Amino acid sequence: MRQLKDIAQEEMNMRMIVQLTNTFESLASMRIAQIKNQVLQAQRFFNELWNIYIQIRVDKLFRYGRRTNEAVSDKDLVIVISSAGGFSGDIDHRLLATMLKQYDQNKQDIVVVGYHGTVLLAQSGIRYKKYFKLPEKDTDINVEPLVREIRQYKNTVVYYQTYRSLMTQDIRRIELQTAIQELSEQAETGKDIISERTYIFEPSAFDVVAHLERSMLQIALSQVILDSKLAQYASRFRAMSVANERADTSLADTKLLYNHTKRAIRDEQLKQIITDLKKVHVG
Repeated sequence: MRQLKDIAQEEMNMRMIVQLTNTFESLASMRIAQIKNQVLQAQRFFNELWNIYIQIRVDKLFRYGRRTNEAVSDKDLVIVISSAGGFSGDIDHRLLATMLKQYDQNKQDIVVVGYHGTVLLAQSGIRYKKYFKLPEKDTDINVEPLVREIRQYKNTVVYYQTYRSLMTQDIRRIELQTAIQELSEQAETGKDIISERTYIFEPSAFDVVAHLERSMLQIALSQVILDSKLAQYASRFRAMSVANERADTSLADTKLLYNHTKRAIRDEQLKQIITDLKKVHVG
């Protein structure tokens, strides 16, 4: 029979796990609400830039803010946005599995955002070009280093987690230009007419367009990262919910075992007292 003090210690440990998982579950839920608000604000800012951009661009090509003389790689760029650590359920494993199905090392370079992605790639024996930390903040995300990488390639594909609900998160593959297009389709076209006839552009209209493209690219990347973090928090919420339920069940089982053990000890003590009394009476 297990010692009563050992069972009591196990019960205390399980109670602590229940409290911790409940706390993490609440934090994940709170961050989800905050990120949703940030996504809406970013969309409004993109709308303003898009209204200016469509009025002064010379064609419908999106050049990621590159100048005409900038060289680009023959390869395509693959960006993988993973979590900062392994505490996010199985979503990063599904993300890498989806990416590796279509990955061609001879035609693509990989850039990873989020440390957990580098760990999973290393386990698969896949090399990556660069790694960037997943932004800790959900506001004022600095994606300029990513933009510099993207401008070196003609095409960029992003793999990331996307949020559907607290219990459902999907893996998405999107070409970055498509992401910009999707954001632009949500933007309402303004009525202001901006042209070189009515405005003076310094140093030139082309430079202003390039600056706007870089700005919108930064917003699109920020949106993708926020969406990915939203899914990560939801996956963490789900994982913590499952862990909390299991801990609750284990705690109940441990309480039951403690009570049974305590009762068994009392019964054994009572039997010993009765036996001793019988011996005294017989004597």
